[in-house]
Amino acid sequence: MLQTMIKTVGINGQISLGKSYAGKKVLIEEQEPGVLLIRTAKVIPDNEAWLHQPAVLAPLQEAMAWAVAHPAQESNLETLDDALNVQEHG
Repeated sequence: MLQTMIKTVGINGQISLGKSYAGKKVLIEEQEPGVLLIRTAKVIPDNEAWLHQPAVLAPLQEAMAWAVAHPAQESNLETLDDALNVQEHG
C-alpha cells in the first residue's frame, strides 16, 4: 500500500524515515527545487561495476544458471587420467 508521510526537517537538516529503513542506503534526487525523490538503493563497488555491463551480465547469468543446473560432483581422477592419456596418444 502506498503511504504518504509528513516529516519535519530538524535544525541539523535531517529527517527520520523510520526503523524499517534503518541501515539502508537511499538515493535522494532533487527533481526540482523543493521536490525530492527518495529511493532505496544497492551500492556496487567501482571494481565490480564491470560485472553489471550488459555485455558481461548476460553471459554471467547464463553461466550461473548452468552452474545451478549442473551441481559440482566429485571427479574420478583415474577416469580423467585415462581420458587425457587417450587424447594425448590417440
